[in-house]
Amino acid sequence: AWDLLRATFPAGTLSGAPKIRAMEIIGELEDGHRGAYGGAVGYISFHGNMDMAITIRTACIEDNCLIVRAGAGIVADSDPEKERQETVNKAMAIQKALQLICGNLEKGQQK
Repeated sequence: AWDLLRATFPAGTLSGAPKIRAMEIIGELEDGHRGAYGGAVGYISFHGNMDMAITIRTACIEDNCLIVRAGAGIVADSDPEKERQETVNKAMAIQKALQLICGNLEKGQQK
């Protein structure tokens, strides 16, 4: 299972192809690290069974700040502005969900 994870990640759907060159370009263009974004969450059992999901939209707390990450699929005929807006929309959906959760938690604490 560990060998499969090592061979699979980072997933080509989030790094691009050819993978090694795409990852080099990402390293040159992006500031900092992606954190959990583009990784995997799941389990590996003692028997070697595995179930993983790619983290394509994430909300993590880093240095006491909430960091939301989302991405879009870039292909040869992509419109950069539309792709940027897609990432904003995805991130806003996460933000809205968290606001709803926090609002409900605050209401519950007031009772």
